[in-house]
Parts: sequence; C-alpha cells; structure tokens
Amino acid sequence: ANDCQDPPDYWTIHGLWPDKGEECNRTWHFNVTEIKDLMSDMRHYWPDVLHSSLNRTQFWKHEWEKHGTCAATLQVLNSQKKYFGKALELYQHIDLNSCLLKAGIKPSSSYYQMTAIKEALTRFYGVTPKIQCLPPEEGEKAQTIGQIEFCFTKELQLRNCTALKGESDAVQADLKLGTEELSVCSDTLPTYYPSQVQ
Repeated sequence: ANDCQDPPDYWTIHGLWPDKGEECNRTWHFNVTEIKDLMSDMRHYWPDVLHSSLNRTQFWKHEWEKHGTCAATLQVLNSQKKYFGKALELYQHIDLNSCLLKAGIKPSSSYYQMTAIKEALTRFYGVTPKIQCLPPEEGEKAQTIGQIEFCFTKELQLRNCTALKGESDAVQADLKLGTEELSVCSDTLPTYYPSQVQ
C-alpha cells in the first residue's frame, strides 16, 4: 500500500521469530527507550521502509509485540534490549551481504538460477536457509528474490530450515494466484535479484 521510503541497497533485518509462539505476553508493550543505545544500528540494519520518517519505530513495535514477547521465554532474549540486540548480533554474524558478494551473487539485470543461489548459501553457511520470492507478475517469467530466512536452534546455533510436509503444495498454489505475497522460491523459475524492489 505504501511506497518504499529510502530503500537501502543491502540486506536488512525483517525479524527474529520463534517458530512456536504459544507463550506470548501481549500486554508487554514496546518501549523505545529500552533500546535507545541500539538506535543507530537499528536504523541502519533494521529500517522501517514502509512508514514515513515521523514514526520509524512502528515496525520494531510490531516485531516486538508479535514475536519478541514470544521469544522472551528464552533467557537470552527476555527483554527488549536483549531481543533487538541479539537480532542485530546474529545479523552481523551471518553477514549475508558479503557472503552473496563473495559468491558472485549481486543485484543484476540478468537472471540467476535459484539452485545456484541455494548452493552458494549452503556451501558458505553449512545449512540450508529458506529463500522466499515474489512470484512472476503477469506476462513475466522470472520470480524476484525477496527474503532469505535463516533458522536457529534455541541455543541460537544455525540449523537447516526444512520445509514442513505439505508446505510445497501451498507454495505452488501461491504462485498460481500471482499474489504479491512472498512464498518459497521455485527452483525452476529464473530468479531476478534487483538492486531495489519496485
């Protein structure tokens, strides 16, 4: 619904999401003062590109209330400072931007094979991430890479992101609908990695 505000030309953080969020404390509201010493890193690596500059904390508030309050059942994530700080730390540790560059995968007007992207990431990290794409728009043949999800154990060690049984069927349905939603990328479609998603 909104235009991207100042889109960065590097991979940023979407969130840190526990898989099974049964024990979320919805009454634990976001308080930006708790992360004030993280603000410059937050603005850089976890920017809100959908809301205007007046309220650039809206994205973080959403991520805390939906995911952070669930993640807080782990001692290492049991405060807003720890939750956002640990997500920033994991982002730096993964260093996706330089990994892709080292593998020769960079924004381009020509297409990539999804299998080549997956292989490069798996080779570099030793685990398989979940790569999500926007399906081709009408009349186009290529999907657009949109999100790369890394999975961790509760001890915050990297692990494989394996698709759940039956998940691939839902993904194909998504692609047929041509929705604007991200879904797991197809291994067979050419893949567009733009410098900015329009």
